[in-house]
Amino acid sequence: MPVDPSAYVAPTARVHPDAVIGPQTRVGEFVVVEQDVEIGAGCLLEPYVLVKRWTTIGDRNEFSAGVILGTDPLDKNFTGERSYLIIGSGNKIREHWTISRGTAPESKTIVGNDNFVMTSGHIAHNCIVGSNIVIASCSLLAGYAEVEDQAFISGGVVVHQFSKIGRLAMIAGNVRVNSDVPPYFMYSDFNIAAKGLNLVGLKRAGFKLAEVSALKTAYKLLFRSNLKLEEALARIEAEAPTPHTLHLTEFVRGSKRGICRE
Repeated sequence: MPVDPSAYVAPTARVHPDAVIGPQTRVGEFVVVEQDVEIGAGCLLEPYVLVKRWTTIGDRNEFSAGVILGTDPLDKNFTGERSYLIIGSGNKIREHWTISRGTAPESKTIVGNDNFVMTSGHIAHNCIVGSNIVIASCSLLAGYAEVEDQAFISGGVVVHQFSKIGRLAMIAGNVRVNSDVPPYFMYSDFNIAAKGLNLVGLKRAGFKLAEVSALKTAYKLLFRSNLKLEEALARIEAEAPTPHTLHLTEFVRGSKRGICRE
């Protein structure tokens, strides 16, 4: 049965007969759910939410008024063929956000689990957004951007296409992310620049003192040693090897746009 008997659909909502609505999900007034949409259990769609076709949504998500999911990509190369938006579970997306599907046929935009996304912004086509991330109001992620778990993106941040933000990175407001952002550190300035460790985020994530100390060593070698990049990475791996510093070095080596600097 496409709409579970325990789900609530408001009288003014329009749900396509082929859409799947899971148990205990509430679909508010004037919501539109198109065909080829699957929505899991325990979700809340507030009034005026639009879920376009080829969108799949997990359980326990909350979408506030004016959210539009699965929009056509803002990309001149888009040909109108089928592509996807996949959203995990436990996300809270507040008013007036748009999230696009992929550009190429059968490609995907992916949003993970337990993210808190504040008001008025955009996640573009083919982005990969991890889990337990905070994205504050009026931030914009361009196409193919990637955000690793537990990052914090403050208000008014603009992320250039193909840029990557590492785990537990903390980005201050109104920053332009025009290069890759290594994990675990804080960043500010108009053109993004490193400003030390994200100590509050690391503490909240349960990092031990020794793990934080290793990241401090890694930060100094990466940004303040005047070593060539590969020499700095080799020193980090030799002098402060932990799972987190090794993730850091792997991230930097995998960067295609180059990392930001201090």
